[in-house]
Amino acid sequence: MSTINGKVWKFGDAIDTDIIIPARYLILPLDQMKHKAMEPLRPEFAAQVSKGDVIVAGKNFGCGSSREQAPAVLKELGIRAIVAVSFARIFFRNAINLGIPVIECEGASAKVEEGDDIEINLSSGEVRIPKRDLSFSSSKLPDFLLEIINDGGLIPHLTSKGKS
Repeated sequence: MSTINGKVWKFGDAIDTDIIIPARYLILPLDQMKHKAMEPLRPEFAAQVSKGDVIVAGKNFGCGSSREQAPAVLKELGIRAIVAVSFARIFFRNAINLGIPVIECEGASAKVEEGDDIEINLSSGEVRIPKRDLSFSSSKLPDFLLEIINDGGLIPHLTSKGKS
């Protein structure tokens, strides 16, 4: 997988793990927990998001606790990738470990609009909004992280290498 296409859901700066999935829902199984994703900020999000959609956000996406459930509920909802100015480091790695591409892109958040169709080229590090002729350079994930993402996450990756 080198190109991701999807519809944009836009969020601002400092979207923390308590916004992504409030702590009171951590007792639920993942298939029920996902319906509470982003509830404090956008209660309609979980019901309206579609498989293949992409989140575009500002600075420090995923800050707060180290809970793996935050990227897990987004993956369970079908979020295909997250593009942000920056990520909390533990969220970044948890997302990679679950097979979610997380792309750092300085300019996209300011110009991309909710509902835009987005195209992310993981190989070249380019983020595009084709209908509005916008293009942004993003960080390019190293090959070893792309391998983990392409294998569906860290556990499937290690299993494919016989290291389970």
